[in-house]
Amino acid sequence: MDIHLALDNYSPHETVMIHNWLSRGPHYHLRYTPTSASWLDKVERWFAEITRCQVRRSTIALEKSIRN
Repeated sequence: MDIHLALDNYSPHETVMIHNWLSRGPHYHLRYTPTSASWLDKVERWFAEITRCQVRRSTIALEKSIRN
């Protein structure tokens, strides 16, 4: 199974050590978001807001909220 990882352009993802580690598992594919990918920030904020509102109730409610 191939695994596609969506990453921002933060420099730690670009290090030789990380690329060497990932190359040992050829099923990993790195997908970098554009530098101006504000949509990714919005997705992260959306999950944070769901978690903030729902986590106080239960993890079952949180999972149901995310799925809905």
